[in-house]
Amino acid sequence: MSDLKAVRRALLSVTDKSGLVEFAGVLAELGVELVSTGGTAKALRDAGMKVLDVAELTGFPEMLDGRVKTLHPGVHGGILHRRDEPEHVAAVEEHGILPIDMVVVNLYAFEKTAAKPGVTTAELIENIDIGGPSMLRSAAKNFQDVAVVSSAEAYGALGEELRANGGKLSLETRWRLARAAFATTAAYDSAIATTLEGLPEGMEAQEPEPEKGMAPVLRISAKLKNSLRYGENPHQAAAVYTDGTNRGIANAEQMQGKELSYNNLVDLDACWSLVSEFETTAVAIIKHTNPCGVGIGATVKEAYGRALEADPVSAFGGVIGVNGVVDGPAAAEMAKLFVEAIVAPGYTPEALATLAAKKNLRVLRIVAAPRSSVMKQISGGFLVQDEDHARVGEDMLSYPTSRKPTADERAALLFAWKVCKHVKSNAIVYARLQDGFGQTVGVGAGQMSRVDAARFGAMKAALPLEGTVAASDAFFPFADGLEAIANAGATAVIQPGGSMRDAEVIAAADQLGIAMAFTGIRHFRHG
Repeated sequence: MSDLKAVRRALLSVTDKSGLVEFAGVLAELGVELVSTGGTAKALRDAGMKVLDVAELTGFPEMLDGRVKTLHPGVHGGILHRRDEPEHVAAVEEHGILPIDMVVVNLYAFEKTAAKPGVTTAELIENIDIGGPSMLRSAAKNFQDVAVVSSAEAYGALGEELRANGGKLSLETRWRLARAAFATTAAYDSAIATTLEGLPEGMEAQEPEPEKGMAPVLRISAKLKNSLRYGENPHQAAAVYTDGTNRGIANAEQMQGKELSYNNLVDLDACWSLVSEFETTAVAIIKHTNPCGVGIGATVKEAYGRALEADPVSAFGGVIGVNGVVDGPAAAEMAKLFVEAIVAPGYTPEALATLAAKKNLRVLRIVAAPRSSVMKQISGGFLVQDEDHARVGEDMLSYPTSRKPTADERAALLFAWKVCKHVKSNAIVYARLQDGFGQTVGVGAGQMSRVDAARFGAMKAALPLEGTVAASDAFFPFADGLEAIANAGATAVIQPGGSMRDAEVIAAADQLGIAMAFTGIRHFRHG
């Protein structure tokens, strides 16, 4: 086949050395001369391979603490010259430049560095790769003659093709590799630009403090993790993309169970976001992104029991989120209910052994990922906003009614407020304290009017409503919503306040004997 090109000399310089020795072994076996730098060269020599240093290729030593080693005509001339152009061939021969037929490069882990807590600007700058992207772009530009390998994931298939073709690669493969390399450098530059754009000017070796306000350019760069069977519905194609941080739901480790679906991932993200609100042990059971039940407890088992008790019917087929380590007793209880998935930061061996009996149950271990912004695509563009990190403490509350909440009511109100933040608006959440721990009683989610949300939440209650408290994600435009809550049996309400009819609502609360707390903060969640 005329489009096959032989690989006679390969330059390898990688940060991620997984699979390196095996792939280089294939190249060496096929008689390819290996050229390398620094740690990559050492890894290959330690594996018993013969390696030519880049400095020997260029006649110039590595310098400036490794900042300059491959930025040289001896490297880029060897990559970029066109083999079918006589003037190019003559030029490299005149200057003693050796052709390089394959470039194997992956880049400094800038995004992982940027994601580290306490990272300094100096660390960020030193983890900006210069030579690597330059080599990738040179090789990708000259794909007709050069193969460029920008990811360790490509090693296996390339090794097979090289062996099958006697050390040659097809034009189709070189073109595919070139596109992947350009995508890699584009994503890398985007990550750098986005990170540095958020830092104030002139920062040296200190922890960066992001600038306020939105970036002038929205850059979206994520790598395909895997395709999904389908999206929200079977006729919709779908996939998962990762930000490369190894954190959050997109990067959670699936320890067992069936393939995750699009809807599983959406619900798991909602579930994890909710339980992350709490510092004490919390469990949430989510269905269609809304909580069926949320419970707090001294143990995961206790918290799960309270969450399930709130709405055991709706919990069937939901997902479970836990903000602590799932132990054996908790797992034994969870295994009694059919759920699609569980996400937690950890599991004991006993818990994993118990859950393993339910082979289809998806079990995920997550590393927390603080989210700074939320993005939604609309026709013609994107909406971007800060993540809703606002939290309300008892010292932030004001009490406009004649009767003030009791200590237990205040604790229950703050619990209900945290849950309500994660319920689709219009939202009303009924809650109570059980043995000193918070528990939802009824959730009215996603209603078109606040009074309907209050009535629906009461209708959904599987536990007694008498003596509960209620949270409203936004103010009451009229007193009817408050009256519905009082009629259901609640004794105290937490809401933002700020309505034109606040005085009317407060008067109704006083007449009904309801205690009320104002937060001054709204928690709309439109999805």
